[in-house]
Amino acid sequence: MAQYESDITKFIRNFLDQHPEEVMSQRKGRAIWWDKAPDVRTPPPPPRHAPKAGGNEHTFEPLSEADDPEAPDGK
Repeated sequence: MAQYESDITKFIRNFLDQHPEEVMSQRKGRAIWWDKAPDVRTPPPPPRHAPKAGGNEHTFEPLSEADDPEAPDGK
């Protein structure tokens, strides 16, 4: 039983058979972007630390209900 092969796959196979220079061009392009040794690749950027806080993050004290100007009077 023959395996199905799409028209596009047939076209690409036929095109590459007629134009073998395209295979070399594909390999050359892949080598530019992907085929690199780990020591040749760009090192990752150094980690960036979060900025230091302003120092007043622990000074917040919630208002009591008596001091809260937006609290209902309860009357």
